[in-house]
Amino acid sequence: MTPGRKEFSLLELNACVRGALQDALPGRYWVRAEISEAKLHASGHCYLELIEKEESTGRTVAKARATIWASTFRLLRPFFEQSTGQLFTSGIKILVLVTPTFHELYGYNLTIHDIDPSYTLGDAARRRAAILQQLHDEGVADMNKELPWPALPQRFAVISSPSAAGYGDFMNQLQHNAYGYKIYTALFPAAMQGEQTAQSIIDALDRINRHDGLFDGVVIIRGGGATSDLNSFDSYPLAANVAQFPLPIITGIGHERDDTVIDMVANTRVKTPTAAAEWIIARIHEADIHAANLAHAIGEAIKNRLLRENQTLQRTASSLPLLIERRILGERHKTNLWSEQIKQALRSRIDAEKNRLDNTAKTIQLLSPQSLLERGYSLTLHRGRVVKSVAGIAPGEPIETLLADGIVASRVENIQPSKPKK
Repeated sequence: MTPGRKEFSLLELNACVRGALQDALPGRYWVRAEISEAKLHASGHCYLELIEKEESTGRTVAKARATIWASTFRLLRPFFEQSTGQLFTSGIKILVLVTPTFHELYGYNLTIHDIDPSYTLGDAARRRAAILQQLHDEGVADMNKELPWPALPQRFAVISSPSAAGYGDFMNQLQHNAYGYKIYTALFPAAMQGEQTAQSIIDALDRINRHDGLFDGVVIIRGGGATSDLNSFDSYPLAANVAQFPLPIITGIGHERDDTVIDMVANTRVKTPTAAAEWIIARIHEADIHAANLAHAIGEAIKNRLLRENQTLQRTASSLPLLIERRILGERHKTNLWSEQIKQALRSRIDAEKNRLDNTAKTIQLLSPQSLLERGYSLTLHRGRVVKSVAGIAPGEPIETLLADGIVASRVENIQPSKPKK
């Protein structure tokens, strides 16, 4: 040993560390951490590995071992799981009351005395709220909710584990519905628990999307399983796919305490697979009732229309003789009027023609040779023809002069042509 240099054995140094830790941190402290590993010992003790991650990068920045002694764990575990609806297991964030300890042989450790379940609930709620806020900021949060259902939805793509009890309950409910409706389903298998859940469901949605024209909607169902597995349904990539899917989606993933993010963005959320089947049957039954009501309304409308038309025909038939009589009287009156008008027109036409004939006769009479002779005119005939010119008549030839009261025979003594007009 070098003079003046103080040396420790490892036990002595660890004892100093233990004493320093007890002096510096003598009490109990509330600590926020994430459980990265949890092991339950046969003795009933629970051994944990706690970590803290950098929020922006997810890099682990702190780590410590922790212990919950059996006597404490028997009380804390049911209290936590009943309060939160989650298993006390790895992957959750907790707020615990601890005593920091250091043991010369086992090193640094935190002894857990109490747990605040509201912190775990708050962390899950904050995580869901952050995802929802991101979806709202991107304008896609309500896209699936706003998709309309067809009037009669009967064709469904189902995303589930084929071996899940919930899937069996769902199919049994559909196939044995009380109304005998035919409902067509196609299963798209997916893992519904474990780390691959979110990606497995996304892959199933992609397969459905390639055949979306064959379906009226999508059902995502999960029956049983650990409540902690619901964390997989709070995945942003999965929620974004559900929110933007072109067919309306029903979720029934078997929990009642809280809504997961995909419940919040899906078109319709129910509690269980059986409830999903009941919703589908109820929707079809509504359409069936509506169709029956519509058929009844149409039948009643036709019956009422036939009744009104029959009443109209009866009224028409009863009033037809009177209408015919009135029409005959009207036509007879018209005929009489027309007959009188025709008679008047004929009389007017006859009178007009008579007047025209009288005028023509008078004109003919005025223009007749006899009328001219009576007015002092005479006609000279030469060889039986009217003499219109001195040409063709020679002196010594006989002529006849017609007067109103007789004929004068004479001979031409001399012919004197008239002088031409200047």
